[in-house]
Amino acid sequence: MLVTAKWILDKALEEGGYAVIAPNANVEFYARAAVEAAEECHTAVILDINYPQIEDMVGYGRLLERIAMESSAPVAIQQDHGGKFDQAIWAIRSGYSSVMADRSELPYEQNVAEVAEIVKIAHAVGVSVEGEIGHVGMNEDAESIAAGLVDPAVAKDYVERTGVDALAVAIGTTHGTYKGTPHLDFDLLAKCREAVSIPLVLHGASGTGDELLAQAARSGIQKINVCTELQENCAAKWNEAGITDAGHGFRLLRAGYKEKVVHYMHVFGQVDKF
Repeated sequence: MLVTAKWILDKALEEGGYAVIAPNANVEFYARAAVEAAEECHTAVILDINYPQIEDMVGYGRLLERIAMESSAPVAIQQDHGGKFDQAIWAIRSGYSSVMADRSELPYEQNVAEVAEIVKIAHAVGVSVEGEIGHVGMNEDAESIAAGLVDPAVAKDYVERTGVDALAVAIGTTHGTYKGTPHLDFDLLAKCREAVSIPLVLHGASGTGDELLAQAARSGIQKINVCTELQENCAAKWNEAGITDAGHGFRLLRAGYKEKVVHYMHVFGQVDKF
C-alpha cells in the first residue's frame, strides 16, 4: 500500500528502538526487490529516488505508485535530495508520497524559507517532507565530516520554522565511500533526539558498519538511507557468477540487491514491525 514516509516514520518513532531502511531505487528492479523484501520481512520500506538520475521522473513515479499500491507492505516513494523547487513540484505531481527538500548547502535563512515553502505546498496535497540540517557530503574525510555536523539548537529552530515531517541530521556519516574509519557521534544524536520531536534520518549508511547502524537505530534514528552497498552487492553477485548471459545476470543483480536490503532490515530492527 502507498503511504507517506511520515506515516511509516511516526510509527517507528512512537514505538522506538528501530529504524526503517530507505534504499536508493533508481531503477525498476531495485524498487521491486526492495518491496519484495519488505513483504517477506513484514515491514515497511521507503524507496528513495534521486532526481538527477531519473530521465523520466513522471513515468517512473507513476510506475512506482502502482507497485506500491499493489503491495501488501507499506511503501513510501520519496524524492531524495531535491535541490530545486520545480523538482519537488514534479515529484508531487508524479505520485511521490514524500519529498526531501535538501537546502543544506544554502545559507541558513534561505534554507528555512525555501523548505517552508515546499512544506506548505506538499502538506496541502498530503505529501510529507524531509529536511536536512548540517551537511552530509560525498566521500569526505574526517575533517570535512566534522565541519558539517548538526547543531541541535539549530535543528530545533529549523523544525519549528519549516514544519518538516522528518529531519536528516549530520552526526558523522558520509555518502559514498569513507576516507578513514567511520565514527558516529551518539552524544550529538542524543541531543538532537531531545531537541526535536519528529523522526530523525541518517544519510550515508554504506560502509558505516552493522554495529554502528544498529546502535543508531536503537538510539533515536528512524530512517536510514542506503545506496552504495546495495549496488556493490549487485556487482559482487554478477562478478562471482562470471556472467555471460544478460538475462541471468539481471536476475542475479536483483537477488543481490534484495539480499542486502533484507540484511539491513534485520540490522535496523524493523522486521515484523508492520
